[in-house]
Amino acid sequence: MIHRTLQKSIRDRLFKGKAIILFGPRQCGKSTLIENALGNDEYMYLNGDDADVRELLSNTSAAKLKTLVGKNEILFIDEAQRISNIGLTLKIFTDQLKHVQVIATGSSAFELSNKVNEPLTGRKYEFMLYPLSFGEMVADHGYLHEKRLLEHRLVYGYYPEIVTKAGEEKELLNLLANSYLYKDLLMLEQIKKPALLDKLLKLLALQVGNEVNYNELAQIVGANKQTVEKYVDLLEKAFVIFVLPALNRNVRNELKKGKKIFFYDCGIRNAIIKDFTPVTSRTDVGALWKNYIIAERMKYLRYTNNDTKLYFWRTFQQQEIDLIEEHEGGKMKAFEFKWGKNSKAKFPQTFTDNYPGTETAVISPDNMEEFLLDKA
Repeated sequence: MIHRTLQKSIRDRLFKGKAIILFGPRQCGKSTLIENALGNDEYMYLNGDDADVRELLSNTSAAKLKTLVGKNEILFIDEAQRISNIGLTLKIFTDQLKHVQVIATGSSAFELSNKVNEPLTGRKYEFMLYPLSFGEMVADHGYLHEKRLLEHRLVYGYYPEIVTKAGEEKELLNLLANSYLYKDLLMLEQIKKPALLDKLLKLLALQVGNEVNYNELAQIVGANKQTVEKYVDLLEKAFVIFVLPALNRNVRNELKKGKKIFFYDCGIRNAIIKDFTPVTSRTDVGALWKNYIIAERMKYLRYTNNDTKLYFWRTFQQQEIDLIEEHEGGKMKAFEFKWGKNSKAKFPQTFTDNYPGTETAVISPDNMEEFLLDKA
C-alpha cells in the first residue's frame, strides 16, 4: 500500500466539528485515502453515483439523516458532486448532527465547490488530492528506485492504477483518459460539443508548456474565443489541466496576460495524443520534463499547506523563465528546467534587475530531489 501524504492531515481533523471535503480527479485514490485515514474506525459509506443515494441525500432533513446514519459516527459520501443540494445536507450534519463526522469526496471542483462553499462557510476542511507524487513514491520504495523510473513516469504518469499494474499501462491509460476526462465534463450542461472538446484537448496536449493564445486556439478548433475560454476553465475545474499565468508587476516589456497550460499527469497527456514512445526517441522530451517537474512541484507545495503563487515570466523580446514562485512575505524564487544533465541557463538581466533578491536555480534530473523532497 502506497502511503499518501494527506492521510495524517485528514486523520488529525476528524471530529473537530467541521465537514471534511476531499477534491481530486477520478481514479486518483480519493476513496482509498479516506479508507486508510479512517483505519479501523467503523463508518457508513454512500456513493453519489447511485440514484437511490442521490434521492436520500437531496432535499433532506435532520430527522431523516439521523435515521439514515443510525449509530454510525462517521459518514463517508463518495462522488458527492452528483448530489443536489449536498452543501445544505452537509450543513445539517455540522450544525444539527454534531456527533457525526461527515466526509465528502468529489471529482469535479466546479460541481462540488459550487454546492458546498456558501452553505459550509467556516464549517469545512478542504483538501486536494493529486495523482501519486514523486515524494510519495520515494517514501514507498526509496529514492534510487524511483529515480530510475523517471523516464517511465514521463511517459505513463502517476495514476495509482498505472503505477501498480506494470505491463498494462497503455491499455489502462487509454481507458482512463476517455472515461475520466469525459464522465464529469459531459454531465455538465455547459458541454454542448464533445467533438470540439476532444479537438481542444489534443491541441492543448500538443502545445503543453507553450504560451497559449485563446484566439488562435479558437481559430484552429473552429469555435469562438468565449467557448474556448469556457472549455479551458471546465477542464481545469475537472482536474485535467492547470493554468500558469504570466507574472506581471508592470515592468516594461513584461507580458501582461500570458498563459501556459499544463496537465496534472503526463500519462493522461500522452494518452490524449496517443503517443507512448520511450523518452529516448521523443522530440517533446523537454516539454514533458517541464510538465512533469512543475506538476510535481505544485503537489509538493500544496501538500505542505503552502500558499505559494506560481507563474511563468516572459517579455515581448522573448526573454523567459520557466517558473516563478512568490512565497509568503513576497519572497521570490525563479527556476529554469533542463532535461540535459549539463545544460546551463542564464537568467535575463531584465528580470534580475527588476526583481532583486530573487533566488535562482536550474533544475535537472541530477538535482530534482532538492526541488521535490523535504530537506532533512
